Amino acid sequence: MPQLSLSWLGLGPVSASPWLLLLLVGATWLLARVLSWTYTFYDNSRRLQCFPQPPKLNWFWGHLGLVTPTEQGMRDLTQLVSTYPQGFMGWMGPIFPIVSLCHPDIIRSVINASAAIAPKDMTFYGFLKPWLGDGLLLSAGDKWSRHRRLLTPAFHFNILKPYVKIFNHSVNVMHAKWQRLASQGSAHLDMFEHISLMTLDSLQKCVFSFDSNCQEKPSEYIAAILELSALVAKRQHHPVLHVDLLYYLTADGRRFLRDCRLVHDFTDAVIQERRRTLPDQGVDDFLKAKAKTKTLDFIDVLLLSKDEDGKELSDEDIRAEADTFMFEGHDTTASGLSWVLYNLAKHPEYQERCRQEVRELLRDREPQEIEW
Repeated sequence: MPQLSLSWLGLGPVSASPWLLLLLVGATWLLARVLSWTYTFYDNSRRLQCFPQPPKLNWFWGHLGLVTPTEQGMRDLTQLVSTYPQGFMGWMGPIFPIVSLCHPDIIRSVINASAAIAPKDMTFYGFLKPWLGDGLLLSAGDKWSRHRRLLTPAFHFNILKPYVKIFNHSVNVMHAKWQRLASQGSAHLDMFEHISLMTLDSLQKCVFSFDSNCQEKPSEYIAAILELSALVAKRQHHPVLHVDLLYYLTADGRRFLRDCRLVHDFTDAVIQERRRTLPDQGVDDFLKAKAKTKTLDFIDVLLLSKDEDGKELSDEDIRAEADTFMFEGHDTTASGLSWVLYNLAKHPEYQERCRQEVRELLRDREPQEIEW
């Protein structure tokens, strides 16, 4: 057998074993990756020094836990924005930096940047992938462009206008529940929980034409969406659990997969039922029947969409877009409305100005008559 001198490694002449060569190649590759990662981390840290940092809570965990999901956490966040009006940086553990931009002028430059310059961050978005699939939120490139074109009709005024009555009804249910709780002596309400149920109630009707009455009685599907949202947010604050292999060994990870299956089964069932309806009626008859109810839901638009080559969206693509809108539509809207109500409660003078404006717009009409 030929001899290979490895004296330069201090090993002396040894046999050129394939396993030893493989070990050396693997060690070299690993060392190169570690050095590359170390340099990238150092370079990013140097570039991020231009952003101010609040004091760390812990030398290792950084700023984890600085803003808690409580009312006090909202006060702390307001104070942070007041202290760092342009933006600030925080560390989630020892190696994950997060830059928070606060000023509209700075945010505008990022939003207007192309996807090549400001790509989507897949660290957090990756947590959503098993749930939301490859929909608009997580996709990129040609697939994103194609889906965006196919989904554009879903936002046409003629489709959105009839939804106002759905919104009104969902809000009236929430108001009635608040009045009932207040009459029973409840002085405090978790606004976000109530508003999240209201937005989910509205979305189920607009996306699936399905009424679960989730504001008044438990819904397994709605509970799964709320739990999935909470689990994703919770996982973000535990860097060790960013590794899929570790996360899915935990109780939270198993609950996440179980809820994903429940949500997917619900969406798949609606899609299959609607697909069976289309061939029986035909597209024209289907649209005429929908015109009588004056609502064309999100699933309808996706099922009827075709690109310039006449290709339809697959069932998997439709499920991804429907699940994406159920998540994005309820969470962001509920957060925004809760934030508005929180600030109106803190500033009664502005609350009164808003109330007067609504009264002027309604004049003698009842709130139930609010239309587009």
